[in-house]
Amino acid sequence: MRRSLIITTTMLALAAGAAARADDLKVALIYGKTGPLEAYAKQTETGLQMGFEYATKGTMTLDGRKIVIITKDDQGKPDLAKAALAEAYQDDKADIAIGTTSSAAALAILPVAEENKKILIVEPAVADQITGEKWNRYIFRTARNSSQDAISNAVAIGKQGVTVATLAQDYAFGRDGVAAFKEALAKTGATLAAEEYAPTSTTDFTAVGQRLFDALKDKPGRKVIWVIWAGAGNPLAKLQDMDPKRYGIELSTGGNILPALAAYKGLPGMEGATYYYYDIPKNPVNDWLVAEHQKRFNAPPDFFTAGGFAAAMSVVTAVTKAESTDTEKLINAMEGMEFDTPKGKMVFRKEDHQALQSMYHFKVKVDPNVAWAVLEPVRELKIEDMDVPIRNKR
Repeated sequence: MRRSLIITTTMLALAAGAAARADDLKVALIYGKTGPLEAYAKQTETGLQMGFEYATKGTMTLDGRKIVIITKDDQGKPDLAKAALAEAYQDDKADIAIGTTSSAAALAILPVAEENKKILIVEPAVADQITGEKWNRYIFRTARNSSQDAISNAVAIGKQGVTVATLAQDYAFGRDGVAAFKEALAKTGATLAAEEYAPTSTTDFTAVGQRLFDALKDKPGRKVIWVIWAGAGNPLAKLQDMDPKRYGIELSTGGNILPALAAYKGLPGMEGATYYYYDIPKNPVNDWLVAEHQKRFNAPPDFFTAGGFAAAMSVVTAVTKAESTDTEKLINAMEGMEFDTPKGKMVFRKEDHQALQSMYHFKVKVDPNVAWAVLEPVRELKIEDMDVPIRNKR
């Protein structure tokens, strides 16, 4: 009899522990922790953790539930990403998922969210198709999309009398980016002379660079090569080494992570538009992030740290507003929802769940005491300054 009581007590203790775990608020992060976008993924994870800390005032609890981040490395591969997200929803019982780093992998996991009827917050993948033709109602995105990148860069460099040629990676991120850039550039009065696409593994840009030079060199007025590239093998330095100035050609690109901005030091005065640079936004959330990140890591927060932080802020705002992690209640709460981020206010647009947000027109300044190029703000491009197309045919 006594032995039976001991077993029963043990079982009750185990059951209580299981119940406590079941009550955790489980957030799955699917990301390319290994692979070509590793640096981006690590920043996303750091930002997500810090965002939850900030939003919960350090408690890491929400409405009495402990926030548990479950991380899954998809190596930037679509098949692994699909398996990881399915596992997160079905085996780990994740309430909400965030991810992933690669646009190709992100596109692959959108149907998994729909099949499981669970929220997926896309961060940091930017391909337009994610909130465009491949979108479903369970998808929200805190990351900027290719159109936001493109429109802000087109506004920064495009005007009457300017001729532009583009260089992009030959996959969804690059092609979507150029398609959106062309559309936005046409509205500025600038002319597009050529488009070049190169494999993501390209390291020798001699031939493609020469084709771009040939397309622009005899054009009148300002001539610009706009580059959209993610990960390793950034072609800007290679193009600069080919001396575009002899033809009066300038280079331009969007912002990037701080290690990549080191290459921009060879491009003083270059203009473009960026999603984030730690010294530009002026608000209490960014003040906290910059100070705390500097204290912990002896470095400022980077591009995708801000993105992970924004994703965390959106989760806390949504769960608080919905008073639930029920999917339908979350969707109702999140459509049109405003939330604070290191960039200031973001808004999930009701039609496609894309987070509308500010972007920043910058000019490169070189400071010998800073390891990377300083992005000096020219102007903030606010939500209302950018007509971001709705592409999901909802």
